[in-house]
Amino acid sequence: MSGNILIIDDELKLLKLLGMILSQEDFNVKEASTARSAMTMLEQYEFDVVLSDVRLPDAFGVELVKSIKTKYPHQEVILMTAFGNITDAVQAMKNGAYDYLVKGDDNDKIIPLVYKALDKVKDNKSKIVQKKDSQKGFNQIIGHSPAILEAKKLAERVALTDATVLLTGETGTGKEVFANAIHDGSERKKNNFVAINCSAFSKEILESELFGHKQGSFTGAVKDKKGLVEEANGGTLFLDEIGEMPMELQAKLLRVLETHEFIKMGETKVSKSDFRLIAATNRNLEEEIKQGNFREDLYFRLNVFEISLPPLRERKEDLKILAKNFIDMFSHKLHLSAVQVSPEYYKTLEKNDWKGNIRELRNTVERSLILMNENILNAESLPHYSEKVTGDKDSLSIRSLEKEHIQKVLHYTKGNKAEAARLLEIGIATLYRKLEEYGLR
Repeated sequence: MSGNILIIDDELKLLKLLGMILSQEDFNVKEASTARSAMTMLEQYEFDVVLSDVRLPDAFGVELVKSIKTKYPHQEVILMTAFGNITDAVQAMKNGAYDYLVKGDDNDKIIPLVYKALDKVKDNKSKIVQKKDSQKGFNQIIGHSPAILEAKKLAERVALTDATVLLTGETGTGKEVFANAIHDGSERKKNNFVAINCSAFSKEILESELFGHKQGSFTGAVKDKKGLVEEANGGTLFLDEIGEMPMELQAKLLRVLETHEFIKMGETKVSKSDFRLIAATNRNLEEEIKQGNFREDLYFRLNVFEISLPPLRERKEDLKILAKNFIDMFSHKLHLSAVQVSPEYYKTLEKNDWKGNIRELRNTVERSLILMNENILNAESLPHYSEKVTGDKDSLSIRSLEKEHIQKVLHYTKGNKAEAARLLEIGIATLYRKLEEYGLR
């Protein structure tokens, strides 16, 4: 069994000796003499087992275990010490250490213990793969309300076919999640799933993104580019916000759907692509047709199988399970552990009408985890919903709450204004204006 081993010890003679012994077992071994250099190596290389001294010049090994297991949960850490200490050993195991060795006394145990730890790593990785697999396909659609179960049932049935699908519903209801699930449930799942938001680009750029272009076909076309229609050959093309597509491109898309042929910008040769189309919109396309904004023939070509996704306010019974899922997801992302959630947190969430639907809930949960105190999520973690009353009249003002909220988010992003604007769901220009307004530098 081969494995990647990292040894951390500031006693250089012992470090080299352990490295030589483990290398003779055909392990890939790297060495570090400080916790800082070890953490750098952990970011650069993929390790299976870490052997670390307890007493390091820049860290306490027992606490280092916690840091490593938080960032790299599949890895196993074996601690080594020159002095047996029951208290340290107990705390190390609580922090996630695989085992605790006394140097000299337990030298004969190192090799067998590393092999056992590698078996555990293999099991850890298997569980991670299983978890990822469980989050694919229709398993990623969360909820038990009748409305979402009906939409899921329709999606599961159409996934087995090659029919064009039109997903309708308000912004943030999970249309791309459904599109991904339909692709994963189809015979095309081994090929590409490519997606584009039709509202995010100008006509020229959107045409280039979809159909590709030849070098020199327009200003800035410095080399040939393959389009998403070509990338989706054998797989699925997902066009989000298709109601925003310019009329000229609608005609070109219709031809592609009917013939599976397209011409790159600046090209004369016809290319072919066999793909399955899934489109999504938050607009009423029939109204858009009446107003002259959408082609009726394209609508009929798209609307082979429509699935309407319900807004979150019509499936409030799913709110708690969705929130729990986002809490787990962002706790892992933000390296948080043992987060406690008070009942009032969920009750406060239920008071909102969620105009932004699941996307708004997701962003709200992420922000509340950043703003929470003492690892407890409660109503105060949701400043824009909080009804807390204090004796300080000024602290109740919208300006005061907004200023405090912006300060906390900027502190979390370590001054990264672009990331702060994303979390606050405002434009970067708006953030700069508010920083000026509140005197925040």
